[in-house]
Amino acid sequence: MEKTEKVPLQKVMIICSKAALEDVYAALVMANGAVMEGIETKVFFTFFGLDAITKKTMNKLHTATVGNPGMRMPGGLPFPTLLGGLPGVEAGVTKMMKKEMEKLDMPPVDEFLELIDAGGGEIYACKLAADMFKLKKEDFHETVKDIITVGDLYAMCDGPGVQIIFT
Repeated sequence: MEKTEKVPLQKVMIICSKAALEDVYAALVMANGAVMEGIETKVFFTFFGLDAITKKTMNKLHTATVGNPGMRMPGGLPFPTLLGGLPGVEAGVTKMMKKEMEKLDMPPVDEFLELIDAGGGEIYACKLAADMFKLKKEDFHETVKDIITVGDLYAMCDGPGVQIIFT
């Protein structure tokens, strides 16, 4: 049996492509945790994930209530997709989710980005998606280091102990 040497995690590249509250916070929590562990951290926001770093939308994200197979009602019962489409349901679920997050002292998106940046993490916007949605650097939160291509992202993935995480 061949033994392989374990290489400790040295760098994470976290890709956030969705704007649902739960997807964005998954990326932010993982990035912040990596920064706190001293792991080199880069977060790449693409397609609808750009809403998480766009000044106008970043603190107005919603919980996905339609087509979310993990959505549960109180008591753990599955949440019927049909209910998620009714007027006011998404807003109510989002409000409930944000209230629970506040109880856990989870900061709003803009503050989370500032924590990651202050800890040495780097935040990037996808050039293709930014061009597609006609967004410029000034549209993004000030912690966004740059607008980069996928090729630029892959170039940052060099070296041993690198993981790419897609949320």
